[in-house]
Amino acid sequence: MKTFFVTGIDTDAGKSVITGLLSRFLLKSELNVITAKLAQTGCTDIAEDIVTHRRLEGRGLLDIDREHRTCPYLFNFPCSPHLAAEMEEREINPQKITDCIKTLERQYDCVLVEGAGGFFVPLTRSLMTADYAAGCKWPVIIVSSGRLGSINHTILTIEAIRQRKMRIAGVVYNSYPVEKPEISSDSKWVIVKWLRDHNINAPLIEAPLVEDFDNPPDTDFSPIFRGIV
Repeated sequence: MKTFFVTGIDTDAGKSVITGLLSRFLLKSELNVITAKLAQTGCTDIAEDIVTHRRLEGRGLLDIDREHRTCPYLFNFPCSPHLAAEMEEREINPQKITDCIKTLERQYDCVLVEGAGGFFVPLTRSLMTADYAAGCKWPVIIVSSGRLGSINHTILTIEAIRQRKMRIAGVVYNSYPVEKPEISSDSKWVIVKWLRDHNINAPLIEAPLVEDFDNPPDTDFSPIFRGIV
C-alpha cells in the first residue's frame, strides 16, 4: 500500500485533473487505486473533484463516493474548508479524515489524496493542510503550471515541503491554463534546473492539455511511482 498527497501551488492549479490522470495511469498499470479528498467546498451532494477523478479514470461513481468515504467533508460555500465549516456551524475533525484514509488504505494498493487549494490552506483554525499531511508522512506530488507566478509558487511550495522533511515524489507541470508559451516553456526549465541545483531527486513530468474529460490523453507517470509500477 502507498498513499500520496497531491497538492497544488495555488488554488485552480489543476489538482483534480492531474489527480484523475495519475489515477488513470495507475489503473491502466493494473493497480487497485482510489482517489480521495480531504474536504470539498462549493458543493453539497457529491464532491465535484471526485466526480472529475472518476470521469478521467473512465469509471463511474463508486459506492464509497456516494457514502462520502472518499471525501468526508462537504461544504456549500466555495472558500477555505475552515471558513466553510464555520459558516455552517460545523467542525472539521482531522481524525475523521484520517480514519477514512486508513480504511481506503486497507482496501486499495494505492491512495491518491487531493488537498483543497494550496499547501497552506487551513483545515481548521489551528491546523494547516501542510501540517496535517506532514503528520501523515505522505510523499507529495506537486501540481504546478505555466501561468505567470508559477516559478515563485512552485519553489515556495517545495521549500515548505522540504522544511517538513516530506519526500517530493514528483512535480507535474500542468498544461492548463495556457497563457503565454514563452512564459510556460521558460518556467518549466527554471523549475527543473532549480530541482537539479538543489539535489532534489524528483522528476518533473509535463501533463498534456485535457480537452475531452471522457477521452483524456495517456501520460507516463512511472517516474513518480518508482517501485510501484
